[in-house]
Amino acid sequence: MKKIILLIAIGILIACNSKNKSTTIDFNQNFEEYKNTFIHELWKTYPGWALSVGKHDYDSILSIPNEETIQKEISFCKNQLDSLKKYPIDSLTSSNKTDYLLIENHLNSTIWYSTVFKSYEWDPSNFNVCGSFAEILNSKFDSLDNRLVVFNKRMINVPTYYEAAKKLIKNPTIEHTQLAIAQNLGGLSVFETDLKDALSKSKLEGSVKNTILENASKSVSAIKNYADWLKNLKNENPREFRIGKELHTKKFEFDIQSGYTAEEVYNKAIERKSELHHKMAEITFQLWNNYFKQPIPQDTLVAIRTMIDKLSGKHTTPDSFQTAIEQQIPILVDFINQKNLIYLDPSKPLVVRKEPAYMAGVAGASISSPGPYDKEGNTYYNVGSMEDWSAELAESYLREYNHYILQILNIHEAIPGHYTQLIYSNQSPSLIKSILGNGAMIEGWAVYTELMMLENGYGNNEPEMWLMYYKWNLRTVCNTILDYSVHSLNMSKDEAMNLLINQAFQQTAEAEGKWKRATLTQVQLCSYFTGFKEIVDFREEYKQKKGKEFDLKQFHEKFLSFGSAPVKHIKKMMLSE
Repeated sequence: MKKIILLIAIGILIACNSKNKSTTIDFNQNFEEYKNTFIHELWKTYPGWALSVGKHDYDSILSIPNEETIQKEISFCKNQLDSLKKYPIDSLTSSNKTDYLLIENHLNSTIWYSTVFKSYEWDPSNFNVCGSFAEILNSKFDSLDNRLVVFNKRMINVPTYYEAAKKLIKNPTIEHTQLAIAQNLGGLSVFETDLKDALSKSKLEGSVKNTILENASKSVSAIKNYADWLKNLKNENPREFRIGKELHTKKFEFDIQSGYTAEEVYNKAIERKSELHHKMAEITFQLWNNYFKQPIPQDTLVAIRTMIDKLSGKHTTPDSFQTAIEQQIPILVDFINQKNLIYLDPSKPLVVRKEPAYMAGVAGASISSPGPYDKEGNTYYNVGSMEDWSAELAESYLREYNHYILQILNIHEAIPGHYTQLIYSNQSPSLIKSILGNGAMIEGWAVYTELMMLENGYGNNEPEMWLMYYKWNLRTVCNTILDYSVHSLNMSKDEAMNLLINQAFQQTAEAEGKWKRATLTQVQLCSYFTGFKEIVDFREEYKQKKGKEFDLKQFHEKFLSFGSAPVKHIKKMMLSE
């Protein structure tokens, strides 16, 4: 009898396990189908976003920024949140759990941005069509003639787009108004120059070309009219560019998706600044007699600043700045291959180019990735120009991006930083992780690679290179301190300049540019240090777990294989394997 009962119990247990296993499989299969549906609906709702990631099904559609569009987007998010509830997160695989959390965070943040943050009311730079039209002209997803036809269809709505934008703007900040004017007028070249060059190479009929040029003329007028409207806008009490601690805290939560709060990261940055000052002081004392005959200053920060100023004199010229960057790229590739640090796909082109005018105004160097739907497209390394700069301003900028820092910049922006990470992200089997990429992971990886390269001997362990690296790393630390202090603690410009120049040893031009960036953006400056800190800490934890089996190249490739997911999610997935 006991044997019969035992057999029955075992049978029930097997049946239950089988049923649970079947249910788990069904949930994951259903969730995979849901993700495909979600992505399809996402692009229908956000055709401009689809274009930016290389999904060109909706390129002819220019969404009009009005209340109807905003409400449509909010309804989409609420409906998708309801759909997510059908999939118990504990029944999903670790990869699908991460996708679930990424989708959920995106939907909730979009609703918050539309109903609480409302930057469309106070940031006129939200409205700019130039980049999307440049993307159509520059991409190779179709023949030139077909792309021009799509360009024209999209262009028809440009005047309506800007008229609608005016109605949404309520109380713009002075800083964002100036940025909107500069970027929109800078982007006119897309319609006045780039389009005409493309038409001259096309085989379209003359009448079609004339129609396109007529629509281009209307678009140029609409953009100029928008800029003039902003210039003449009467706004006696413009909104403060600072968003305040409450909004900053919530924006940090949505944008960064860290295991730390904004205040915790700020406190860690303060601690890191002190550590870096100590390391820099040690190197300065080591190098002093090699460069100076006079006694070293008693004030440590003054001594460090003096040594950095001395080393910063070694730099390229304004005319050779972009060329110097181009020449360093193959050197970085050779070093990585020799040290076997990570696989670099030689078939994925990196094109160094002058920064397009419509991108000007925020950062001096950046990467434009082709996106997961355009995996064969070019990745562009955008380099700011010093064409119209005074000799004094150009010298200050070049001293900041001197012989040593320029190499670290190229590691960060290109190889094995942003360019390499985004190539891996596009290869991720999870489209969600590529589309809903986490900025802190992306920036954190780029900052991490700077340290990793020097740890493995890049720069021949020269103390000069290490000193400049610490200065550069101090920059990411002070990015966080600056952003949090400006938006949550009401830091003044004088206080900010003291932090950046006297404590972070930045050149005046760089400090001025960073202050401007802090007035135009929020939270994004925190992403560098936050992601870096999380990745370095995780690597050490993973190394201890693996012991003698730890392999740096395998760690890098495994880490990047999860796409641009938040570090805390990648950590959980790698440690669970």
